Amino acid sequence: MRILFLNRLLNLMKILIVEDEIELSRSMVAYLEGESYLCETAYDQRTAIEKIENFDYDCILLDISLTDGNGLNVLKVLKADHKTDGVIIISARNSIDDRIAGLNLGADDYITKPFHLSELSARIGAVIRRRRFGGNNRIIFNELVIDMEGKTVQVSDKVVDLTRKEYDLLLYLMSNKNRVISKNAIAEHLSGEVAMSYYNFDFIYSHMKNLKRKLSAAGCRDYIKSMYGMGYKFGE
Repeated sequence: MRILFLNRLLNLMKILIVEDEIELSRSMVAYLEGESYLCETAYDQRTAIEKIENFDYDCILLDISLTDGNGLNVLKVLKADHKTDGVIIISARNSIDDRIAGLNLGADDYITKPFHLSELSARIGAVIRRRRFGGNNRIIFNELVIDMEGKTVQVSDKVVDLTRKEYDLLLYLMSNKNRVISKNAIAEHLSGEVAMSYYNFDFIYSHMKNLKRKLSAAGCRDYIKSMYGMGYKFGE
């Protein structure tokens, strides 16, 4: 039995779309949200830089030609800040010089307009797997296994039925094994920039409680530790 996710889910990964063609940006948002990505947008260089300096993203779709400057400047700021967000450059220009410049600055991939949204989604998935999970589709920690391609969670071969948020929360914790993750970071990962408007993070406690209960019922050891006053940590 598959995890119940509204049909399809790619782990609710956060995507920033930096594109000044508004209709194209909206089309990408509609398609990628249909693939269960959490999407944010920036239509100019200034907004994009503000966002990457304040938030982390699993992948950034970066148009080179923006109304207020070259999109490669956004990539330069990203790397100067030592951020590890994946980057796919999007451009109407199929220039080898643009491609080389972007890759030399640290971009992960390059796609030329026009493109099929299904291909874009596949490239995003490949970048995220390569950056966060070493290219693997399965994350294994003792008896606990996440199959990202099959969209399942198993404990010793027993499938665990998780909600959309619980699955994303578990994947986020496992991908940050042995690191203390603050409630702010978890809220931002699950809800994007709207997390800044939350009065409290009680919803995190609710998701965490349900996740731990379901894993325990399946026979999983308690790997999710509450770090008082700091957040949560996944590990032995």
